[in-house]
Formats: sequence, structure tokens, C-alpha cells
Amino acid sequence: MAELASHPVGSPLEGGAVVFGTDGIRGRVGTLITPALALQVGYWTGQVLASPGPVLLGMDSRSSGPMLVAALAAGLTAAGREVWQLGLCPTPAVARLVRRHGLAGGLMVSASHNPPEDNGIKIFGASGAKLSRQEQGAIEAGLRGEVRPALTGCGATHHRSELLADYDALLEAGLQGRRLDGRRIVLDLCWGSATACSAALFRRLGAEVTVLHGEPDGTAINVGCGSTHLEPLRQAVLAQGAEMGFAFDGDADRVLAVDGRGRIVDGDHILYLWGSALAAAGQLPQQRLVATVMSNLGFELAWTARGGLLDRTPVGDQHVHAAMEASGAGLGGEQSGHILCALHDLCGDGLLTALQLAVLPGPGETLADRVDGSFSSFPQRLTNVRVPDRERRLQWQTSTALQEAIAAAEAAMGADGRVLVRASGTEPLLRVMVEAASQESVDHWTDALCAVADRSLNG
Repeated sequence: MAELASHPVGSPLEGGAVVFGTDGIRGRVGTLITPALALQVGYWTGQVLASPGPVLLGMDSRSSGPMLVAALAAGLTAAGREVWQLGLCPTPAVARLVRRHGLAGGLMVSASHNPPEDNGIKIFGASGAKLSRQEQGAIEAGLRGEVRPALTGCGATHHRSELLADYDALLEAGLQGRRLDGRRIVLDLCWGSATACSAALFRRLGAEVTVLHGEPDGTAINVGCGSTHLEPLRQAVLAQGAEMGFAFDGDADRVLAVDGRGRIVDGDHILYLWGSALAAAGQLPQQRLVATVMSNLGFELAWTARGGLLDRTPVGDQHVHAAMEASGAGLGGEQSGHILCALHDLCGDGLLTALQLAVLPGPGETLADRVDGSFSSFPQRLTNVRVPDRERRLQWQTSTALQEAIAAAEAAMGADGRVLVRASGTEPLLRVMVEAASQESVDHWTDALCAVADRSLNG
């Protein structure tokens, strides 16, 4: 191991280079994501995790998953850690089972909603929360060879797929006896992690389930389906006369819904509906929600009009998690459907969110009825500008042309609109979001800003 650290292979880090983005390590397999990198990440994670005990290791359905799991397990055992391999599972299963069984931590091999050729590594500490920036920095220092490894003994590896039953039990217990008897529900499992357990769980709770993309397929995960491609789900809900449908992303830590009328129920609506139910039950402290800068103005105005508080954070569930812990908020999340609830381990869990939303309608009521009583969103458009050069992508704030264009858009829209530009932490993209009272204004300024961004950063 000393030679490995002194002479990194595969994906060495140099100088102040980092591999952690806003949601762990993620990238194209064979370039950033390699077995050599995974071996080192496993070793240094084993060194950095503060608690003793086994480390849980799960994966989504990607074809590169077993290769990376093997490399991570080798690195962890070289660090003296015992490894429990969970196999195919949702990311929240790793996070919540780490906490339930008192483990040292957990790693999930997944690239979430990214295409099949990508993969990644998410790392959780003993609390089930993702590692702090300081802990990530310690791992990166090891990858750069700034810390010498110390091989003290090898751990063992055990296959523990039976632990998924404990995750199912956690989800079911969170419903407090409520069931889904007779409800017609469509599930889009996007060939990914949700195929491991979701359909059986919904059926066990009494739902009449139609499944789309229901087998694990690492070559098709997220392709034209799941939470980033809702049209197949919408069509199936309407064709089946279903009351609702849920679409998960590749690792099932997020979910979006469609109601019986084919309307998309995004993370903002989920926060409003679930938050309203928690507030009515006296389980939402200060009626406070935490959302990101991406959340819709219509949602914010409706929530504050009913006496609630809404805190905004930068994009990323880690920011939402930190803000919820700091303020004591009971519910928070992202428009993309990554929802965290203080009553359920503060863990982004798509299956948990879907179940909680599914049981909200009372007798004789539908999810569409609940949506009718929520709010109307302002027109909003999010467009990605591809900027392959990472350094140039991060320099958007210093681009005079782009900053002047943003200022012009904000001045023109006034209080009835806003602009949000940010560099993706997981993909080679600059994300441009425009929100306004009219669709015409949204389209005009989105097109104008994207054109300026492309010329300025790719020219």
C-alpha cells in the first residue's frame, strides 16, 4: 500500500486537486472513475472513518458496479475494516442501515441520475449523514500521497443482502399503520436501485401496482425513464386510470410524482403537501421548511401565506441537511425530489417520500385533489449549457458579458422574476434557471443568457 500511495495509478490527484463534488465522487468510468481510484478511496475511507466496526457497501445496477465494489472492498479490508456487502439497493438503504446497525459508515456505488456510462461513490459516516468537507479533504489528501498509509491488518468481507429486509421494515414502520389498499399506482423504477424492493413493498401495503422499467439493467439505467424523463410515467398513469405514479432516479434517493390527471408533482409540491400534513399533526416545528435556491417562487409565496417559514440554501442535499440541523426544521429538500424528514433519519429517501405522499389522501380523496389545494408554480425553465472545461465552468462569475446579461434580465423582470446560474458539481454543465410571471419572459431571458454563457465560456 505504501507504493500505491507514493506512486498513484489510474486517477492520481496532484496539487490541490479534488474529486468530491456536491454529491460524492462521480464521473465517466474509465476516466475519473477507475478501479485504481476506487481501491484508494476504499483504503483512505477506512482510515478516515472515526468509528470502529464494519462498513456497509451497496451499489445500483450499473454494469461497472461490481468492478468498483470489488476495488472498494479491497481498499477497505486493506485498511483493516470489515466489509458488509449489501448488493443492489437504494442509496438510502445504506445510509439508514448504517445508523440502525451502529456501523462505522457506508459507501454506495452509484452515479444517481447520470447516464449508464458514468458511476460514482457516495460515502456516509456512522450517523448516516454524508461525510463533512473536512473528512472528504482528508481522503483527498491520502489520494494525493500527502499521507503515508499504515497497513495494520486486513479485514474480512461478508455478503449481507438480507439486511434489505430491515430497510423495508423501516419504511413500513414510518407509515404508522396506514395502508394503500385499493389505490392504483404506477412505479417507474428506471432499471435501477428501486428494482431491489419497491414494487413488492407497495403491493404488500395493498396497492394495485403497475411497474415500468422494473428489472435491474445497467445498460439502460436512467435512459428515457425515471425521475429525469417523466413522460413514460405520465402516459402510463393516464392509460391505466391510476390515481398516481412515482418515478425514481438510478439510486432511488429521489422521486417525482404524477397525479391522476397527468400533472407533475415535483419536490416543491411534495414539500408543500407533506409539510402541510406534518403541520396539521403538530409535527413541523415553527412550520419551517428548508428548500434550495431552485425552489419555485409560487411555492414560497403560498407557504408563507399560510403562516409558514421557508429557508433557502445552495443546491445540494448536504446544504439542506446542514440547515435543517441548525434550525431544527422538520422537513426540507430539493425541487428535484430529494426530500429529507427529521422524523425519518434526515435521509434523502425516494421510497420513503413516495410512500408518505401516497398515504396523504384521505377516504374519498385523491392525490389530484391535494394538488388542487396547494399552489400554482411560476413558469420556470432550467437549461444546461455544456462546458467541458472544469476551470472555465467555474469562472462564470467572473465573466463580464455573462454578469451584465444576468443584471439586464433581473432588471427587466423586477420582483416578478429571478435568475439563478450555477456550475454543476457532478456534470460538465453550467445550469441556467430563469423564473418569471410569464412564460414569454422566461423563454426570452433563458435563451439570451444561455447564448451569452456558451460564447463566453466555450469561445
